[in-house]
Amino acid sequence: MARIIGCIGTSHVPTIGVAYDKGKQQDPAWKPLFDGYLPVASWLAEQKVDALVMIYNDHCTSLFFDLYPTFALGIGAQFEVADEGAGLRDLPPIRGDVELQAHVAESLVNDEFDIAVFQDKAIDHGCASPLPLLWPHKPDWPGTVVPIAVNVLQFPLPTPRRCWRLGQAIRRAIESYPKDLRVVVVGTGGLSHQVHGERTGFNNEDWDARFLELLEHDPQQLTGMTHADFIRLGGAESVEQIMWLAMRGAMSPRVRKLHQNYYLATTTAMTVALFEDLPEGAAA
Repeated sequence: MARIIGCIGTSHVPTIGVAYDKGKQQDPAWKPLFDGYLPVASWLAEQKVDALVMIYNDHCTSLFFDLYPTFALGIGAQFEVADEGAGLRDLPPIRGDVELQAHVAESLVNDEFDIAVFQDKAIDHGCASPLPLLWPHKPDWPGTVVPIAVNVLQFPLPTPRRCWRLGQAIRRAIESYPKDLRVVVVGTGGLSHQVHGERTGFNNEDWDARFLELLEHDPQQLTGMTHADFIRLGGAESVEQIMWLAMRGAMSPRVRKLHQNYYLATTTAMTVALFEDLPEGAAA
């Protein structure tokens, strides 16, 4: 039986990918960010993770406002990394496990999540920006990805509670898969930022810290918030944090945070956090 052994929350800022591709890992402006991912990458390697469920949003790269699904799952043996204007990245295609992806899709539909399914579409920075910071990619990725795109761009958006329940359904889907796989669920986006309008450049470090605390210890409080709450506290684009709730919903009620790095150097509070399930009765 497949099982979820941990979950990761990560920002998916496109400039992370640009800086990575330009070899800025030791640049003083970028080193605190890249160093913050090293413990997570080491943990993934030590745990020999077979698959990542990547919960991300497409930034109108492959999905468009004329038909933009609430939830969409990719099925395919591989997905190209999208060229978003900076040229093709030196990354191999993202690997997929069609049997696992198809199982998750069928399980989610049977669990009353009416998801869309896509094939042969390139995947943008929502997934591809943090991926090489988590996994090595030469000569190829060490495992496969189940890409799940969430609508956080075009209203009406799924509610925070609906994303939480999506995470719970993802856990049921993984645990009902008969093959012995080690799976990690990754929620991407955020944290506080706004890239348009009167509040362009807005950040709220206090709210970011509070969000991370609630995510770990009281995620149910976050599920009761509205989109307007997230936007007011963290900026318009911080509504992406509902994808972290989907990740957290795939975990047990109690988790242990193994690592966290928070770095605010640009318009987005760039963050990575690693959690594992806390066995019942164990101390945090």
